[in-house]
Amino acid sequence: MAAKDATAIHEEFGGDRLPPGQRRTDRFPVLSKSGTPSWDVETWRFTVTGAVEDDLDLSWSAFLDLPAETQRQDFHCVTGWSRFDNEFTGVTFPTIADEAGVTDDAVHVLFRSMDGYSTDLPLSECMREEVLFAWELDGQPLPSDHGGPLRVVTPHRYAYKGAKWVTGVEFLTEPRRGYWEQRGYSASANPWNEERYDTW
Repeated sequence: MAAKDATAIHEEFGGDRLPPGQRRTDRFPVLSKSGTPSWDVETWRFTVTGAVEDDLDLSWSAFLDLPAETQRQDFHCVTGWSRFDNEFTGVTFPTIADEAGVTDDAVHVLFRSMDGYSTDLPLSECMREEVLFAWELDGQPLPSDHGGPLRVVTPHRYAYKGAKWVTGVEFLTEPRRGYWEQRGYSASANPWNEERYDTW
């Protein structure tokens, strides 16, 4: 499928394509809180719970049956590097939200991963077509050390907001901090404002 170009997202935030304090690289460094978890295609599940009309519990094949698209995105790591023109293929966050039927009292989202990682964003920051549950990178299955089989990508936020090895989404009626957010990283994580760490 032809890639939708999402690399101009920086214009919405009033900044240059390369956010302040970032350096561009063609490499794709591997960073995670622990080692790369293993997974089994037969037992893997993706769940959606919380403030929704219908909980979802999807197998790998059922997830791949959802409507998908390819987007060209930039990727900004909080540690100071950016990688341009990544082509991610996956399911948009609004597609998942529509499948589950998000209720009116939902305000926040918590992403969960198979390695125990979690990260959070306001619902308004997730309900964008650019927020993808991605299973392919540059036309190839997403490598396991980059979050395969499935990761979230958030080109408008630092990449720690894009959970690797994601297995679930919980829609919340009030904010709840994720793994790095509990340890002092910014809850908002806007690269163009250099929101790397909370100042409270």
